Amino acid sequence: MSTLLDPHARGRVILVGAGPGDPGLLTVRAVEALRQADVVVHDGLIDPRVLDYAPATAQRISVAKTRSRHTLPQEAINALIIAHVKTGAIVIRLKGGDPFVFGRGGEEVEAVRAAGLTVEVIPGVSAALGCAAAAMLPLTHRDWSSAVSFVAGQCKGLTEQNWAGLAGQGRTLVIYMGVACATLIADKLMADGVAPDMPVAVLERGTLEGSRALRTLLADLGGMVEREQVISPAIIIVGEVVLLSDAENRLQALAKQAEALS
Repeated sequence: MSTLLDPHARGRVILVGAGPGDPGLLTVRAVEALRQADVVVHDGLIDPRVLDYAPATAQRISVAKTRSRHTLPQEAINALIIAHVKTGAIVIRLKGGDPFVFGRGGEEVEAVRAAGLTVEVIPGVSAALGCAAAAMLPLTHRDWSSAVSFVAGQCKGLTEQNWAGLAGQGRTLVIYMGVACATLIADKLMADGVAPDMPVAVLERGTLEGSRALRTLLADLGGMVEREQVISPAIIIVGEVVLLSDAENRLQALAKQAEALS
């Protein structure tokens, strides 16, 4: 039986994790898949150097999504992939991070299988793992954290999400897509009993040019995001392990500025 990466097998889709941004974090298998592509359906934040691994003749289709605007709704993306596969094309669905970590990869696999088509998933370095490594922030540590959780922090539905017990002493909480509602997130966690002085880091554009790793205390999370004008892509990490990282202590810097002005 041939594998999906058999160059003689046509009409298939491969979901490929592109990693957190830096092309050097692509897996070898991801590069192999890209080099066979007839069509690349890609997220908006994919580095152009990653797209360059696909043949020059491959069609490149951006399905960029932002918080307020989607080029195509998810159902249309599914239909687009299926339509190209049915022509016999090798379709690479190129997704930032890992397809199965807040990447809607599961939905796309379901749609492709429902259409009776073949699909493979090539994992990628998730944003949490890549950005944390770039900031020298260990998500787990024998002395500081024995558990790590991943949640989506979009404002819509935030109050309905139950995060009780996910953050606090000895635990690490990683929040995707939470910058726009950082203040609400901090309030939610403190209402659940997380200490206001719990260390928190914001990792902006991790592994990419212009990246920033900033830290403060939970009570100041929303304030720091506003003061520093943090924009997506960024992840928020809550936990004592933040103190082990290279993230810049922006609350301390703010205190020094205030002292200098007094």
